[in-house]
Amino acid sequence: MLLKNKVAVITGSNRGIGKEILKNFSKNGANIFACARTVDDNFTNYLSDLEREFKNKITPIRLDLYSEDQIKEAASKILKESDNIDILINNAGTIHTALFQMTSVKKLEEIFKINFFSQSMFTQYIVKSMVKKKNGSITYISSTASIDGNVGRSAYASSKAAINSYAKVLSRELGPYNIRVNVIAPGLTDTDMMSTNTPHDIIEKTVANTALKRIAKPEEIANVALFLSSEFSSYVTGQIIRADGGMWDAFW
Repeated sequence: MLLKNKVAVITGSNRGIGKEILKNFSKNGANIFACARTVDDNFTNYLSDLEREFKNKITPIRLDLYSEDQIKEAASKILKESDNIDILINNAGTIHTALFQMTSVKKLEEIFKINFFSQSMFTQYIVKSMVKKKNGSITYISSTASIDGNVGRSAYASSKAAINSYAKVLSRELGPYNIRVNVIAPGLTDTDMMSTNTPHDIIEKTVANTALKRIAKPEEIANVALFLSSEFSSYVTGQIIRADGGMWDAFW
């Protein structure tokens, strides 16, 4: 097991890529703080099922990235229970699709708040544990849109591009503490977020312009997160790893 006895914090762990990372990390022996905006019976029952199957400990944490109070409260609960955090996966986020002329400043601020500012704040709290013990791995889930600049994604793409730059800076600042910081930039991935926000014709066009001729499975992105969080990537930091199936001509 690649993460045996490691302690991981995963945001947005109740669906999509985050849910697969949660399952993958559980399978590989990590004890996990599973952060989600909604902590209901379905979610807690799912966590209990994982615990029984993989014999690890999973603590549900309510985290709404739109609320600074929630961010502080969630981080406080985590650090109170464990001051030995090894891994942080910043996966939670939101998306918006509209031409830039139709994207209000208010909407732009909302997307940046969730995808960038709140993630920065949460990282600042959690990283204290890593700095203290001089070890850790931080991974942000970004998007190929942050690099390719897809039409209709001005707010989303720019907020994810900010994360890309931010992570590179953090990798340099935290490197002396043996804390690695990387980014995964997935292409189209089979999640509810994709199906809800990406027109079918765009999916077909993207698949046609992808070497593997398909979209990603969430577990395939989770495997990249597992690699970046394990000792197999002990000399990898400051990188933006595209997991896009060999996408080209990605401008919609």
